[in-house]
Amino acid sequence: MIRVTVWNENIVENKYDDVREVYPEGIHNFIAGFLEKNQDFEVKTATLDQPENGLSDEVLDNTDVLIWWAHIGHHLLPDSLAKKVQNRVLRGMGLIVLHSAHLAKPFQLLMGTSCSLGWHDGDFERLWTVMPNHPIAKGVDKFIEFEDEMYSERFDVPQPDELVFLGWFAGGEVFRSGCCWYRGLGKVFYFQPGHESNPTYHLSQIQTIISNSVRWAYPNIIADEIDCPHAIPSPESMRIS
Repeated sequence: MIRVTVWNENIVENKYDDVREVYPEGIHNFIAGFLEKNQDFEVKTATLDQPENGLSDEVLDNTDVLIWWAHIGHHLLPDSLAKKVQNRVLRGMGLIVLHSAHLAKPFQLLMGTSCSLGWHDGDFERLWTVMPNHPIAKGVDKFIEFEDEMYSERFDVPQPDELVFLGWFAGGEVFRSGCCWYRGLGKVFYFQPGHESNPTYHLSQIQTIISNSVRWAYPNIIADEIDCPHAIPSPESMRIS
């Protein structure tokens, strides 16, 4: 089983009526709901307002892939917890960062940049699959069309190791909408669609992408620690022929 934790700051759902209309049980519960349809996924949720912000050592130690949705509460996450998440990814845990979580502290730590971008309110988007042979693109059409918040370049992140999706908007803007990075022993996927007041996560193709990204990010190994051991040469290796 792939142990998935869906983390959400859980603020906009309690603050804005238009968000509650789209995700009455919260974005985290909606995402968990469609992920649970995968029989090889064991899914739980966590939120900012829970003890230890929902991510105790026990929760992190039992998470293979962490999904992160956040928007207006990035500053409320303790720096110490952000570093714990970063460490867990470097040791092997997968991290999937959704939409406005591009400014989440763990993502910024892993990228080493501001992760800022251009944006404006709702727009028509055509999401192009530019790497159709990638595991995250399995079963995804050539492009998907929907309404969402506009994100545009420049996206201040390191060059992606793999670019799977590219977004084009009606105003002519483009955005690297589906990016993969390898960090330490872990994998990171950033996926742009998912504005809170748009029913983007209701789309079956979007659900397929997120489900695929969980399988892609699943770790081969989660190491106990990040170390640089002192290698002591054997007597045999010291011999000079």
